[in-house]
Amino acid sequence: MRNYFHLHLVSDSTGETLIAVSRAVTAQFEGTSAIEHVYPLIRTEAHIERAIAEIEGEPGIILYTLVDPVLSERLEQACKATGSPCLSILNPVLNLFQSYLGVTSAPRPGAQHMLNAEYFKRIDALNFTMMHDDGVLPEKLADADIVLVGVSRTSKTPTGIYLANRGFKTANFPIVPGIPMPEELENNTGAPLIVGLIATPDRIVQIRQNRLLSLNASDESDYVDRQSVADEIANSRRIFSRNNWPIIDVTRRSIEETAAAIIDLHKKHRLNQLAQ
Repeated sequence: MRNYFHLHLVSDSTGETLIAVSRAVTAQFEGTSAIEHVYPLIRTEAHIERAIAEIEGEPGIILYTLVDPVLSERLEQACKATGSPCLSILNPVLNLFQSYLGVTSAPRPGAQHMLNAEYFKRIDALNFTMMHDDGVLPEKLADADIVLVGVSRTSKTPTGIYLANRGFKTANFPIVPGIPMPEELENNTGAPLIVGLIATPDRIVQIRQNRLLSLNASDESDYVDRQSVADEIANSRRIFSRNNWPIIDVTRRSIEETAAAIIDLHKKHRLNQLAQ
């Protein structure tokens, strides 16, 4: 049996910060799940009053990121009146920054989502990644920051999209039995970082079977035959080794963990390029 509790996330922006922090903390408690209530774009007194009304109806833990002191104070008062635990996620960090920098912050709701150069860089990366998915336009691979290579169902596309949201132009290319690798990859001069993704045969077979099931397709083919899949993975390892491409096993990694490892490799790759 799992224990459930109400978790209210009140933000003057998208709420992404609160969601990430609260889920990271909730995951540390086995057998416990949060019923999330997310209140984004809380920027007026009318907004905060509507959120408070819902909180009072289903009390629980309240986490918030509100830079407006009036709205923060109103929420704190309401929580105190109902006896609900309430915590600002930003205040401890803001206080630390102010103490170290010797200046006070200028409240700007949603400042991290401003339409600045960094924002448009991410949009450009996402467009590039979508246009270069699954081996499309191999002649443009040199324009990528990162190229992901692997057999079918090694999470190349979702990992690429996640990396694009971090600002990296990411292409991916599948390794298909009987189809040679494009010359653009084999003759890579080192501009993009090329990373090989692998997983265990059992994991690949499981994912492929689920994929075929969702398509109502037959699963009687080499695509889900364990020995054939094992041969595919062994062949991919040979390709990666021949080209000296780093390898990441995604069997037990989340997309976020895989992307973090790739970003670290990209940092080292760039440093090596600058040193040459």
